[in-house]
Amino acid sequence: MESRKIVVVVEEVEVARTALQWALHNLLRYGDQIILLHVFPSTRSRNNKKQRVLRLKGFQLALSFKDLCDKILDAKVEIIVREGDQEGMTISAMIREIGASDLVLGLHDQSFMYRMAMAHVSITDNLHCRVLAIKQPMTISPYNSPSLDFTLIEIARLSVPPVPPQKIPYQILPSPFGIMWRSKRRRKRCS
Repeated sequence: MESRKIVVVVEEVEVARTALQWALHNLLRYGDQIILLHVFPSTRSRNNKKQRVLRLKGFQLALSFKDLCDKILDAKVEIIVREGDQEGMTISAMIREIGASDLVLGLHDQSFMYRMAMAHVSITDNLHCRVLAIKQPMTISPYNSPSLDFTLIEIARLSVPPVPPQKIPYQILPSPFGIMWRSKRRRKRCS
C-alpha cells in the first residue's frame, strides 16, 4: 500500500481541530504522513519583528494540533508555517508542491474554500487532490463524539450564495416639464 500525504489546514477555529480529529480516526492509515499547514496573513509593512511574531504564533498553534496527533502511535507529522494570502492561492500552491493526496479542513464562514468559490476560482483545478471539508455539528453532546461519528460529516457541493442583480435606478415621479401634453382632436361626427 502506498503511503499518502494528508494535509490538514491549521486555523484558530474549533472546527479545524474537529477536522483533524476526524482525519485521525477515519482517514489515517499506517504509513501515512500528516502535514499540518498554517498560512498566516501577509503584513503590509516590512516589519520583520511583526512577521516573526505571526510565524511564531502560527507555529505554536500547529504544535497544539500536533499534540492531538501524538496520541496516535507511529503518526508521522510535519509542520509547515507559511506567509501568504487568505484567498487560498498559497494553500493550493503548497498542496501542489507537496503532492498531497488529501486535503482536510474545517469549513466555516471565513474558510479559504468559500473565498475561492466567491472568487469563482475552480477549486478542483487548483488543488489536484481529494478535498474533505468537515463542518462543525450544531450541537455537541457528550454522547456523540465529532471525531468518531461519520454521520456528522456532511457531503455536499460547495455553493456560492446567489448575488442579487443590481437594481436599475429610475424615477418614480418624472419631472412635469418632461411630459408632453397633446390635446385630443375631436372628430366631427358625420350625421
